[in-house]
Amino acid sequence: IQNDILKEFMVRNTYIYPPAESMRIVADVIGFCADHMPRFNSISISGYHMQEAGADAVEELAFTLADGLEYVRAALRTGQDVDAFAPRLSFFFCIGMNFFMEVAKLRAARILWAELMEQFDPKKPASSMLRMHCQTSGVSLQAQDPYNNVVRTTIEALAGVLGGTQSLHTNSFDEAIALPTPFSARIARNTQTIIAEESQITRTVDPLGGSYFVERLTADMVEAARRLIEEVEQLGGMTAAIAQGMPMRRIEESSARRQARVERGEDTVVGVNKYRPEDDGQVEALEIDNSKVRDAQIERLAEVRARRDQATVDRALEALARVARTREGNLLGASIEAAERRATVGEISDALEAAWGRHDTRPALVPGVYSSAYGDHEGFRVVRDEIGEFRDLEGRPPSVFVVKMGQDGHDRGAKAISNAFNDLGFDVEMSPLFLTPGEAAERTGEIGADVVGISTLAGAHKTLVPELMDSLKVRGTDAVVVCGGVIPERDHQFLLDCGVRAIFGPGTDILQAASAIMKMIPGRNR
Repeated sequence: IQNDILKEFMVRNTYIYPPAESMRIVADVIGFCADHMPRFNSISISGYHMQEAGADAVEELAFTLADGLEYVRAALRTGQDVDAFAPRLSFFFCIGMNFFMEVAKLRAARILWAELMEQFDPKKPASSMLRMHCQTSGVSLQAQDPYNNVVRTTIEALAGVLGGTQSLHTNSFDEAIALPTPFSARIARNTQTIIAEESQITRTVDPLGGSYFVERLTADMVEAARRLIEEVEQLGGMTAAIAQGMPMRRIEESSARRQARVERGEDTVVGVNKYRPEDDGQVEALEIDNSKVRDAQIERLAEVRARRDQATVDRALEALARVARTREGNLLGASIEAAERRATVGEISDALEAAWGRHDTRPALVPGVYSSAYGDHEGFRVVRDEIGEFRDLEGRPPSVFVVKMGQDGHDRGAKAISNAFNDLGFDVEMSPLFLTPGEAAERTGEIGADVVGISTLAGAHKTLVPELMDSLKVRGTDAVVVCGGVIPERDHQFLLDCGVRAIFGPGTDILQAASAIMKMIPGRNR
């Protein structure tokens, strides 16, 4: 079970409740599993989403282990014995394209975790052993020349295995375009099966141990991550560091530097900024009818509610809310009781929200990271001059509202665009996550945005975008609407017919996108 709330507050965004109450859920899940499910992995402490959000290898390693320390302390504060739960803690890392760096990161993780656990005086050796799951990078997958992604995933999978991962997930080559097809998923599965069962690599423990390069990288990684962990500790631990915004700022800065290097051509991405084919080639993309899925689930829930004893459900939900309010009892145990009475996940969540409230934060821009990363880049200067000309003519900067709608918590792209456009001179507002189309349209009218930029990575664009266009039309709002994210090419014309002006997929050059959008904005004096 993932059960890692700190990374949600840091980068992933699928939190609901305030931080203190959320940490109580984590501790209660760890405690329940230690008492009733001792062989179950009670938490997967995730650095994966940090790298996907832009963290470099040192940041991913250090912040993940710092999260782990916070969870150990939270469990100990509830009176649990460290040897009862620590052996079942699990970690989750991302494997990117820097092959030897990723191997060194996994080796360094085991060294550091054993070192960090010494302060808790565990008696079992297993309490100090770092066990991990790894997944190949999603960010490294490209929509351009997509069959290259098979090679990327293979290289990343090999790095994970040579680094000593206990389990592995390999991404499908078409995930920058759509959800995977059975064909692409089979290739992804067979990639790790061939490594595991044909290559003989898994017959040797730490096969790169002793290589001067790998050993030096590992030692350097240990030292750099140790310094960053100490910096977090001096702030009061990871919960306090997140409250101060430190890890988010560092990750955003790393993301900006990486984006700038790609757009400058300093970091090669084959088929994107170098060796581009004349034709990317078409691949079959999976299509899912979101409305059909939603309607089927609503029907299923109605059937469940019709068969259950509502009075019993209500008593179970009230008991859960009482545990949440009084801190007497275990939240997971009470949730299981409610689920056994056929309470839905939504009802269980609502019961906790009634007791604790909802944690609602507005995303904040991080000014300066992109202008610093691009430096004296000619393209950056040209676009900034275009925006300056607009400001001189119109008496105001062009305004952009970057929108996340539906159940899509992936916001790296939205943050990258928002911060880059802000540094270029646009007046940018970034929406909270999970807006409805009506809410997005209402806010667009309130701020008078020239452009609405929809970021969509969850496959719901054919449902949400038309609803937003209709809502804008009802309100008489004539903002330019553009889309970015994971949108299959076959859906482009559908969105254009709905009134979307442009679609920017993965690998889009930010400066080129900004220049193209500037040309779409009408102006009285242009």
